[in-house]
Parts: sequence; structure tokens; C-alpha cells
Amino acid sequence: MAVKKGDILDEHKRHPGACGLVVKVMGGGDGFEKIVCCDHELTEHDIVADMGSPAGRKKGMLPPAVILDEKKLYPDSCGLRVMIMDGGAGFQEIRCCGHSLTITSMRELKFGQMRAPEPKPTGPAGTA
Repeated sequence: MAVKKGDILDEHKRHPGACGLVVKVMGGGDGFEKIVCCDHELTEHDIVADMGSPAGRKKGMLPPAVILDEKKLYPDSCGLRVMIMDGGAGFQEIRCCGHSLTITSMRELKFGQMRAPEPKPTGPAGTA
């Protein structure tokens, strides 16, 4: 059940009456299992092409643009990083690599701070 950089998971896809959590995968994700929000389990079945309407989404302790970073607590993990896009009032946890990411995994970014660049792939690359 891996997710990849750029994937958007939207709780409203399968649970329209929920708080409407939307997260975007910023990196990592090979060990992704699920996101638990409003007692629902969000999996790869909740991936959408674009974020839906903001109507009916309820914000919680995780404000939009906050990044949850698995590497912050578990340096030996796949390094899942997600950004909260909207909603989240019922957010409980993200399960990845057997770890539980909660609000304590929040990464506080300061203006101008960047994460180290992703390693460049080895081998042939380019467009076909």
C-alpha cells in the first residue's frame, strides 16, 4: 500500500460526512499503511487527482500547510512526509512502517528553511 510524492488523499472521497482531511504526500511513503481520521481509515483507495471543494471541511489541531515528518521521530523509516491541505478536526494518526505519526510529528518550518534535497536517481533517466 505505498503512496508516492504528489499523491493527494481526500477523506471526502469515501466519507463525505467526515471532517474532510486532505493530505498531500511530499516524500517517502514506501511503508505507508493508513491514515486514521474521524474513526475512518484512509488508504490508497482515497487518492484523488485534485483536492475537492473546501465546503464542509472542519479544521482541527493541524492547521493547513503543516508538515508531518516520519524522519523526525523515526530516522530509520521510509521518511513519509505529508502536508495537511485542509480539514483534520478528527485526525488521530498516520500508520507508516509500523510507526504511529501524530501531532507530535509536526515539523516546524521557519522562513527560508528547506529539507535536504532528495537523492538523485542512479541509472538512465529522462523522457522517452
